[in-house]
Amino acid sequence: MRKTIALVLGCVAATVTAVAQTPATPPAHKVYRPETLVWGEGPPALPKGVAMTVLSGDPSQPGWFTVRAKMPAGYTIPPHWHPTDEHLTVISGVLLVGMGDKLDAAVMEPVPAGGFTVMPAQMRHYARAKEDTILQVHAQGPFTITYVNPADDPRQATAAK
Repeated sequence: MRKTIALVLGCVAATVTAVAQTPATPPAHKVYRPETLVWGEGPPALPKGVAMTVLSGDPSQPGWFTVRAKMPAGYTIPPHWHPTDEHLTVISGVLLVGMGDKLDAAVMEPVPAGGFTVMPAQMRHYARAKEDTILQVHAQGPFTITYVNPADDPRQATAAK
């Protein structure tokens, strides 16, 4: 009898907890079609030439965000790092990635359309679009980028003007 009461009370507690955690108004379902995405200039922390669109969240605030970036062939992001993991999915084109403090084209690894890579927090890395490339970035904000060589930081050129 005690086992039955304990089992019933456990089930009731689990149900109450699940109901209490269910939001009163669930978040809206969103569908993003490629032709409806609104692209803008990339942030000042990235070299000029990239277009970006925010799909989810806010890269400038704490929490998860998802953005897409369009990079023309040859677009390069010099060696840098982030304080949080960076998840990259290549939607189209080919992204070349390398690890380390110095850009070395000879060791860059291609990530083709459909490919995925994770750059762990603090890992020094760099990237180049082999051809016109669209990639999706999923990470935790606030998004920050620290260039290994401060002279590579496009914000330094803007500050000097």
